[in-house]
Amino acid sequence: MNKNGHRPPWWVVLLDLVVIAVGFVGGYWVRYNLRWFLDIAYHAPLSAYLPFLLLYVVVLPLFFVMDGVYRHWRGSWMEQMYCVVNATTKVTVLMLAITFVFRPRYYSRAMLVEVGLLTILLMGVVRGAEKIAFARLQAKGIGVTRVIIVGAGEVGRRVMRNIFAQPELGYRVIGFVDDDPEKGRTDIGPFKALGPLDNLAQAIEEYQADEVIITLPWMYHRKIMGIVRECHRKQVRARIVPDLFQMSLSQVDVESLGGIPLVGVREVSIGRGALLVKRIIDIVGSVIGLIAGAPLFGLIAIAIRLDSPGPIIFRQTRVGKGGRTFEMYKFRSMHEGAEREQALLADLNEADGPIFKIRDDPRLTRVGRFLRRTSLDELPQLINVLRGEMSLVGPRPPLPAEVAQYKEWHKKRLEVPPGMTGLWQVSGRSRLSFDEMVLLDIYYIENWSLWMDFKILVRTVPKVLFGEGAY
Repeated sequence: MNKNGHRPPWWVVLLDLVVIAVGFVGGYWVRYNLRWFLDIAYHAPLSAYLPFLLLYVVVLPLFFVMDGVYRHWRGSWMEQMYCVVNATTKVTVLMLAITFVFRPRYYSRAMLVEVGLLTILLMGVVRGAEKIAFARLQAKGIGVTRVIIVGAGEVGRRVMRNIFAQPELGYRVIGFVDDDPEKGRTDIGPFKALGPLDNLAQAIEEYQADEVIITLPWMYHRKIMGIVRECHRKQVRARIVPDLFQMSLSQVDVESLGGIPLVGVREVSIGRGALLVKRIIDIVGSVIGLIAGAPLFGLIAIAIRLDSPGPIIFRQTRVGKGGRTFEMYKFRSMHEGAEREQALLADLNEADGPIFKIRDDPRLTRVGRFLRRTSLDELPQLINVLRGEMSLVGPRPPLPAEVAQYKEWHKKRLEVPPGMTGLWQVSGRSRLSFDEMVLLDIYYIENWSLWMDFKILVRTVPKVLFGEGAY
C-alpha cells in the first residue's frame, strides 16, 4: 500500500539536493577546468563561491516546490522537466541579478549559467532513471496507489481508461462499485465489478485500498458526502471527479465572485486545422517513407522471393473508420495457404478475445520471422496511409471476423482511421490482453493530439529496432 499520497518519497527530495550540489560543483569544474566558451580573467577558488552554493542548494528546492516539480513527480518525464527547467531558470536569473546588484568581485556569471544548464541536464538523467526504477517497482506492486472507483457510468469508465493508459502515474484500479445491478455485477475488461455501493467499506478493507475516486453525478451529493465520511473513517483518501470532467480543461474557466466560485464553459472541439495537419503529416511521412525505403523494400522483396514460393505482398481485408473495409498491404511473412490453416492451430492461440496470436507460429517463413520481429512486414501499409485508408498513428485495423465478435464498447475504436502504430503498441504490444488494447485505443481517441501522435511515433522507433513485444 502507498500511504504517502502523492508526495514523493523522502529519498527523491534528498537525491535532488545532491544533484543540485553536484550541478553547482560540476559547473565550477566546467568553467575553471575545461574553460569552455569564454576565457577566464581570474581563477577564483571554489570556496569563494560557497555563498552562492548555499543559496543554490536552499533556494532551488523551494522553487521546485512552487513550480510543481514535486506535484508532478508522478507525471511524465516531459512534465517534470518542464517544471525543473522553469524553476532552475528562475534561480539562475536570481543569482545573476545578485552579481549585477552587489557586484561581488571575481564571480563568473558564465559559470552560474553553466551551473544552471548542468543542473537541468543532471536532473533530466536522474528523473529518467527514477522513472525506470519506479516503473519496475510498480510492476511488482510496490509504491502503487490502489484505487476503487465509485460509479461505472461514462465518467467512471473514462477515469479507469485514463489510469490504465498512464501506469507511470502510479495508480492501479482494484475495481469499481455501482448500485446499478447490471453494472455492479459485470466486469469491464480488466476492471473487477465489486458490487453495489454498500460493498465499498468491505472492499476497502479486503483489497487494502489507498484511495477512492467518486464519479457519481452531483445530484447524488448526499450519497457522495456519505462516501467521503466513510473513507475518512477508514483513513482512505477520497476524491471526487466533477460532472465537468467530460469537458476538456480548455473548455472551463474558473473565476471568483467575492469568494464564490464561478465556472464558465465554452465550446471547444478538435479543430479542422489540427486534423488537416495530421493528414498532411500522413501524406508527407508516407511519401518520404516510400521513397527513402525503396532500396530496403527491394531487398526484402528479393529475400521473400528466394525464401519461399508465393506473392511478395500479402493483401488482406481489414475494417477501417466507420466500419468501412479496405485492402491492407503487408510483406508476406507466412507460406502460402497459411490463412486456411488457422483453424487447425486454434488450440495454440495465446491471445484472448477475437484476435489470434502465436509466439512461435509454425506458418512463418525464415524471412517472415525476421520481418515480424522487426515489424518490417508492416512497411507496405505506407501505401494505405498515402491513400487515406490508414494513418501513421491510430488503432490497428481489425479483421471483419474480429469486429463481428466485438462488444458494444469495443466498437468505439472504429471511430477514427486505423494506424500503422498506436498507443498499445508502445505500451506493451503483444503482451496486452485484447480488452487492454481496446482501452488504450479508446484513451487515444478521447485524448488525441498532434503531440500525442509525435510521442507515439518516437516511442515506436526503439520498439521496432529492438523487436520488443512483437511476434
